[in-house]
Amino acid sequence: MNPIGAVHGGLVCALLDSALGCAVQTTLPKGVGYTSIEIKVNYLRSIRAGSGPLTCIGVVSKAGSRVAFADATVTDASGKLVATATGSLLVFPLN
Repeated sequence: MNPIGAVHGGLVCALLDSALGCAVQTTLPKGVGYTSIEIKVNYLRSIRAGSGPLTCIGVVSKAGSRVAFADATVTDASGKLVATATGSLLVFPLN
């Protein structure tokens, strides 16, 4: 929590970045990896101790051979949208 009683935005950004990456990973063949090269986050409401469990969902918008694009959302326990993100991920062979 930050000094005003809200969860630090970095936590939500990390959650969104993970969802973007996991979504892209589902489109990649064995031996291919990814890394985030850009993320844009919109914070729509604060998260507080009483916000309850958060749900984060990532969806691939374009699975490219060199760069993939994805979107993610975070909702609170009441289903209210807390934050959104769009991201670009570099796709590369692991060997």
